Amino acid sequence: MKSIRPLAALALLIASALPAVAADAVFPPGLRVGMVPLIGLSQAKTFPGFESDDGGVKVLVTELPPDAYGEVANAFKANPGGVGSIKPEKIDTPAGLAYYTIETGKDGTATVRRYSMIVPGTGFSGYVAVQIPENATKIYSDDAVRQMFATAVTRKEVPVDEQLARMPFRITDLADFKNVRTLSPGASIVLADGDEATGFEPKPYMIIGLIGATPQQAEDRARFAQEAAMQIPGMRESRITMSEPIRVNGQPAMETRVDGVSGKDKTQVTVVQWIRFGGGTSLRIIASAPRDQWSEAFTRFRAVRDGIQPKG
Repeated sequence: MKSIRPLAALALLIASALPAVAADAVFPPGLRVGMVPLIGLSQAKTFPGFESDDGGVKVLVTELPPDAYGEVANAFKANPGGVGSIKPEKIDTPAGLAYYTIETGKDGTATVRRYSMIVPGTGFSGYVAVQIPENATKIYSDDAVRQMFATAVTRKEVPVDEQLARMPFRITDLADFKNVRTLSPGASIVLADGDEATGFEPKPYMIIGLIGATPQQAEDRARFAQEAAMQIPGMRESRITMSEPIRVNGQPAMETRVDGVSGKDKTQVTVVQWIRFGGGTSLRIIASAPRDQWSEAFTRFRAVRDGIQPKG
């Protein structure tokens, strides 16, 4: 979504619209934050949120890490006068106390009005960024945007079917994982026995997503897979214990296993990384389990891996 940028000092930008009458909040697919969009706005086609028919008015809705809300709230409290001409405001919403800013900027040579808002969520922070062309500000005024912000709500969970429907592949076996969480809508997903509150590391979990720019030559794949495995986020004291070519559902793949520690409690874990090589994109699976739970977890990991199918 071009031109919508994060606000100063960790801030956020937010949407605008006509007075929101009593109506149901709309959650962009896969997200836990939603609102009543202003009249004339509908689900956006190329980003999570809402837009006008001509694409001029944009309302980006997304999720940030849970600490983001507290950091923004503290920054606003420490500097209530704001920075420059940007003065932070607060508003009560069904999701809780929200903070937002308003500023005027440029989209190329065109003047636009920009808004950003952050709201608290359970295990995440909700973020909304809005951009309105100058010629639409009479309809989508500051007051209209505030009224839209005031309808912001959060939900604890996104239905599993809704999350899976957004993925560019089909997952046919969830192997009894208790929690399914989208990491990046339409790109990656986590299956876990733990949750965000207690941390994923003490129990088995998997991260599944597509990656691009993988080597097509067989002789280059081993090095690529090993380098990727040594850069798995959150892993420390990593040591590769195995890396070999395999085939997954008839396609060439690399299986790489790593021992290390992970999480704030320094859990001793074993991690397997599978990269199933394709044309323009490849499937990457990272599956982690505490070492004393590895044998049982690995059977589940393989069940999920073997049940991933292309869409269409």
